[in-house]
This record gives sequence, structure tokens and C-alpha cells, in this order.
Amino acid sequence: MDIRPILSTLRRHKFTACLLIAEIALTCAIVCNAVFLIGQRLERMQITTGVAEHELVYIQMAYVGMRPDGVARGAQDLAALRQLAGVRSATTTNEILFGGSSSNMGLRIDPNQQTDTLSASQYFGEGIVPAFGLQLVAGRDFRPEEYQDLDKVFAALRRGDSNALPRSALVTRAVADRLWPGQDPLGKQMYVGQGIGLTVIGVVKQLSRPNNFQMGAQYSVINPIRIAMSQGAVYVLRCAPQDRDQVLKEALATLKALDPNRIVLKKGTVDQLRHDYFRDDRAMAGILVGVCLALLIVTALGIVGLASFWVAQRNRSIGVRRALGATRRNILHYFQTENFLLTSIGIALGMVLAYGINLFLIVRYELPRLPAIYFPVGAIALWAIGQAAVLGPALRAAAVPPVVATRAA
Repeated sequence: MDIRPILSTLRRHKFTACLLIAEIALTCAIVCNAVFLIGQRLERMQITTGVAEHELVYIQMAYVGMRPDGVARGAQDLAALRQLAGVRSATTTNEILFGGSSSNMGLRIDPNQQTDTLSASQYFGEGIVPAFGLQLVAGRDFRPEEYQDLDKVFAALRRGDSNALPRSALVTRAVADRLWPGQDPLGKQMYVGQGIGLTVIGVVKQLSRPNNFQMGAQYSVINPIRIAMSQGAVYVLRCAPQDRDQVLKEALATLKALDPNRIVLKKGTVDQLRHDYFRDDRAMAGILVGVCLALLIVTALGIVGLASFWVAQRNRSIGVRRALGATRRNILHYFQTENFLLTSIGIALGMVLAYGINLFLIVRYELPRLPAIYFPVGAIALWAIGQAAVLGPALRAAAVPPVVATRAA
């Protein structure tokens, strides 16, 4: 189809055409970035932690008053918990996935490095690998004699006696690949603090940070340190998913019976923690979906309204064209081509604007760069919406009889 008559007509309606182009450009820019942000949120919510989340329950308690025998009481608690029906494994740990805190350590491969190679979350606890359901892909787990109590570790640090500190560690595959790419990490030395060396004795496939799922989400280290309940430990029990409610109920009753002089701070399943942790992400994704739908609906209605207005204005010219031999298909194609041109201009401007918005988000909020695939997908979507929106008015224009249109003039 010759587009010169279309361009000539649009020049006589510059203001309304520019408004429609601006609306399409703004919709394109916002929707592309919003869909990208929705994808980021959904990807973040689908993170794989490496932990048997569906099998875990947790209990965090606090003593009323001080308990100098916290380590012994913690061992007694664990012994009782492991005897409960349905409990496969149990431990006390300083970290719980999707919790509100994270203990981090800087790792170096050379004690003389001025800066850390990476920062990793550190997990304490005896028997974390079986209790968390982690997959050991290389090396071995800690032996019983390798564990040390947390209070003794603190005492050694205060004395400056690094020789009394644990000298071994388990790392995730992500940490091993980052520190020693392409090498066998077993037996390698990594350093923390003031040149304290730790020997890697085992590698787990995955273990996420407790509450940071951005860059380096799988940078975690497990230390052979026992932590007492009085030191802020969390009891973690592993059982079959269908037994979680019953195990949690019996575990609470058992702990209360062993020492009623303590209170429950938190309890539940790791699945519940995950659900609560990503509440804001789900809300944000829902808001962005609503914004996208609203913009697309408003844009489609704008196209329908403007096309209907132009059809009403061009009744005489449509009748003349029909009288001169133009078919209904010709009229239909005319309005579809006109809409395609306007939409294409709006999309081109919208892509430039979308790129600018993404650059702002990168600089201000450190978001990733908008993938190029969003541009053609967004263009196709807007073209489809534009053609669908203009179809009704175009069909009404094509249905105008030539004689009626000429008389109406």
C-alpha cells in the first residue's frame, strides 16, 4: 500500500497523532522495564538454596536469666530432640535461611592480601550437613573431635591465640570456584581475619546466604563450632514434610519439659520463612503487573478512541474512495497501516526511553542491564495490541456503503 496518502492525512492531524505516539512510547518504555523488574523479582523468589527446605522446622528460644551451662544444656536438648519420632537429624546453628541476620567473613587466598577476595556467610553448628540436607560433593564432613565450643573460640580470640581456633572448614562449590577456579579445593588454605588459615576439607554443592540473594548468593562457609542456645542458637530439625507439624509440636513440648525457664521467640517451617521473606517481592511484582496491564489497556483504549474519531471525521473521504473503486479490504488495510506507522514511531521512541530509564536504574539502584530481547518482544506486543485495538473502528469504516457516505457529506 502507498503510504503517502496516510502521511499526508497524519500531517493534518499532527497534534492527535503526536499524542498517540507519546502514549505508545511511554507505555513501551515503562512496560519493558516493568516486565524486566518482574522477571528479576520472580527469579529472586525461585532461588535454589541447596537446603532441604520442605523437610525443616526451626525453633528459636531464649533463657530467662543467664545460663553458664548453655553448651551442656544444648547437647542435652539435641540428644532429646533426635530421639523424637520422625526426626531424621537435628542441630543448633547461628543462622537460619530467610532469617533476619547474617554473620559474614572475608576470605583471602593469601594472608598478605590487603583486600578480601570475597565475603561469605559463616554457619556454625554440629552436624549441619545432614541436618540441612546438604549435598557433599567433595571431601568429607567434620569429625566429632574437630568441633569447638563458641565460648572457647571467643576466649582464644581475646587471648590472641590463633592456634586454639578451628583450622578446617567446609565451603560451597561457588566459593571454591571463586577462590581456586579450575583447581581441586581440597586441602587448600584460605585466610580470615589477621591471617588465620582454614583448610578446606569438604565442598557442598549449594548453601545460600541466610538473607542476601543478590551477587554471591551461594558464598557460604561452614565452621566446626558448636553454638549454645544461650548464644542465640536456632534449633533446626529435619523430618519428612508430612511430619513437620507434629515434630514441631513435640519438639516444643520436649524443650519446655527439659527447661521450662525459657521462652519461644520464633518457630515454624523454613517454607514459611521463605514465604514471609519474599512477601515484599510478591507485592512489588503484583503492583508492576497491575501497572503494565493498566498502561496497555489505556493505550488500547486510546487507539480505539482516536481511530473511531478519525473514522467519523473521514466519512466523506471513505465514501469517495469506495465510490472510486476501493474495496472494504482496501479501507481496512488503510487504517491498519496508519496504526502500524504510528505504533512503530512510538515503539522506536519508547525503546530509546526504555534504555534511558534502565541506565538510570543501573546507576541509582545497581540493577542489571535490560536484556536486548525485551525490545523486540515489547515491539511485537505493542504492534499486536495496536492492530487489535484499531480493528473494530477499521471494520466499521470498511462497512460504510459508498452511497450513504457520499450523501452524508
